[in-house]
Amino acid sequence: MACDLWLVPLVDVLCHSPENPFSEELARYDQALSDAGQPPVPVYSYMPGLSGDVAPIACFDYDALHFLRRAYLLTLQGLEVTPVDALGGDYEQLLEMFESAAQRSHLVWHYDHAGAYVPLDFPHPVANDELLAGGGPLGSSHGLLRELELVAPAIGIDPVHPPAAPAPPDRHTDLDEPAVVPSASFGTGPFAREHHVWLGLHAAATRSLGQGSMIVFS
Repeated sequence: MACDLWLVPLVDVLCHSPENPFSEELARYDQALSDAGQPPVPVYSYMPGLSGDVAPIACFDYDALHFLRRAYLLTLQGLEVTPVDALGGDYEQLLEMFESAAQRSHLVWHYDHAGAYVPLDFPHPVANDELLAGGGPLGSSHGLLRELELVAPAIGIDPVHPPAAPAPPDRHTDLDEPAVVPSASFGTGPFAREHHVWLGLHAAATRSLGQGSMIVFS
């Protein structure tokens, strides 16, 4: 099953437009952030070269995303990260054993099919009943990037000099179709699928912070 990541520029030409398709989501995020003592989602003035266009940034499959989450939880607990071919009971056990750590993680505690990361730095994902009933916890792009840098060495990536990210998808990937299979250029080792997801998320997080965009799962 495929998972697309999109970048939504948080510029006034989009956010202040009466036709903004994300207006309801942004209102929910602002309320949840306010309840958590955080500032609202930032909205930036238009600048040349940055439009209000929403664009894809990465695509990978859900299983591979969970492989990376598994590697992160193992790394966080100081346990050995071993490659796997399929999700098994050990991942479920990890989520149960380290539930509180998982719920403090921007990478792990996030719905697969929806939700967002915003370019604000807060320590743990923000959630309330309304978010959990819809798109799921709201993550921080800063927090996501920190967690990606933490898990990188365990799967053989140098976080200071990472490989180039895969090209973004050229179209929306339907939920029930297979995701793009990583090519050999993104690694053929035991953690090739984790690499593919890491590179996509890393590209999204760095772009989110660099241009003031929201990352949206679809």
